[in-house]
Amino acid sequence: MNQNAVHTLAAEQLSLAHGKTVISEGLDLTLPTSKVTAIVGPNGCGKSTLLNGLARIHKPSAGSVLLNGRDIHTLPTRTVAQRLALLPQDNTAPEGLTVSDLIRFGRQPHQGWLSAWNHDDQQAFETAVTAGDLEDLLDRPLDTLSGGQRQRAWIAMAVAQQTPLLLLDEPTSALDLGHQIEVFELIRTLSGQGKTIAMVVHDLASASRYADHMIAMKGGRVLREGSPRQVVTPELVRDLYGIHCDLIEDPATGSPLLVNVRRAH
Repeated sequence: MNQNAVHTLAAEQLSLAHGKTVISEGLDLTLPTSKVTAIVGPNGCGKSTLLNGLARIHKPSAGSVLLNGRDIHTLPTRTVAQRLALLPQDNTAPEGLTVSDLIRFGRQPHQGWLSAWNHDDQQAFETAVTAGDLEDLLDRPLDTLSGGQRQRAWIAMAVAQQTPLLLLDEPTSALDLGHQIEVFELIRTLSGQGKTIAMVVHDLASASRYADHMIAMKGGRVLREGSPRQVVTPELVRDLYGIHCDLIEDPATGSPLLVNVRRAH
């Protein structure tokens, strides 16, 4: 696969449901290439379901997901795995698994049943280790790491998969502020290397600061889409979360910051 080729991921009239419960209906969106897209909105609005739909984990009830212009459900599993990686919200690994073992798992889509570890695998492994700043942690079992270190290891596994498209479901969930920044800065680095990234994010301030593009959802619908400056307004914040706020500009990044936040009555 040509790592320099442009790869696209889009939804056309996408509808997603859990059984008879419709979650999203008629969604149209395209992830901007080589950019970070943040999907934001209140709990239960369909963010994670949308991400799973884009990753071919959740089969649509109508419409389609297009990977490089082709329906993702018509493509071979290995082809999809070589182009798109999903990091779900809840990651579990066998007890005693080391950081090195985990990152090596990322090479599976590129290996046949009988193929040995080769130069390309080693190069991808080393690139992933460097991206996650994990050189000193390779022999450590995952269950001995801090939350931020563990999340960096999982992202490094996805980097080793060498996919141009990366989908992350709440990559900073349950992390403290320092570890959140660790992970967000890694995501920005990967985007700078040309990866197209979509992430579900709960914190609107972090989404505004670290994303190039934002998709605001409520009730399974996309309310607004564009740059954080275009999307985040006091009216949208009230509509999404039922709160009033004022907005100021982040002096470092120019992204919108919420201040004077209070509950809407």
